[in-house]
Amino acid sequence: MAGGSTLPKRALGRELRRLRERSGTNQAAAARAIEVSPQTIGRLEDGHASRPTTLQINGLCDRYGASDEERRFVLDLVQELRAMKLSGGGWWRAYDDEIPRDFNHYLGLEAAACHMTSWQITLLPGLLQTPEYRRAIIWAAHPDWPTADVERRLELARHRREKLRDRTFRLDVLLSEAVLRHHVGGPGVMADQLLHLVEASAWPNVSVRVVPYDARSTIGLVVRSFVFLEFPVPSNTRIAEPPVAYVEGYTGDLYLERAGEVAQYTEAIRRIAKVALNEQETSELVARIAKEYQR
Repeated sequence: MAGGSTLPKRALGRELRRLRERSGTNQAAAARAIEVSPQTIGRLEDGHASRPTTLQINGLCDRYGASDEERRFVLDLVQELRAMKLSGGGWWRAYDDEIPRDFNHYLGLEAAACHMTSWQITLLPGLLQTPEYRRAIIWAAHPDWPTADVERRLELARHRREKLRDRTFRLDVLLSEAVLRHHVGGPGVMADQLLHLVEASAWPNVSVRVVPYDARSTIGLVVRSFVFLEFPVPSNTRIAEPPVAYVEGYTGDLYLERAGEVAQYTEAIRRIAKVALNEQETSELVARIAKEYQR
């Protein structure tokens, strides 16, 4: 699987949970079977355990009555985790000292995604931010940071933007008009940022559409900003990973992947897109506002 160890961890945890529940085994009994704590079983099933051993996985398969095919599947995932661990994980690991733990998880998902839909009501999505726009955001959030730390965050952002060079990846952006009007970094920064947005919207794998102030539907304001990530079907398992809705918070983030939650965000995207300007109308609006900043 491309892009880091997040997806195989999630796939392993999901399959182990399925096997356990099918067998009627609770987490405490599963923990006793391989001599670990119930909390360890929970972390493994949630996709957070980083070093499950072959002995542990085989012990769980025995306890759950897994078939030979099911056992091979989970052991393949364990092997893939180990291979990724040896390769050093994703490129962002070099910035671990700068990345909050929650966002580290998001970067793994972003790197693995083949399609992202971003709805934003306050700021532009990270993949389309210019360095100066991003710098203004960092200074606003962390006014006491040393310049070296700020520049390191900008380097991280530059690495993230490399994702857009992958033509198998698609980014659909839906923006509230308010995003274009917030004076992040001042008029000059905003003018350059909006001109970059117009340029990016012409790229074959990027779509940008704005929901104007006078749009009738308010569903986008109700659900707030979010990113909806979809993933490719891996060639080795042919089992698609479910989409994830990511909601960033000031003090913590949410990762939503249950079927009901995914359905709600899918419907929200449909309803927001229904009232958004088309791509040509959006480019014209963004260019017009950029000129206003240049006066």
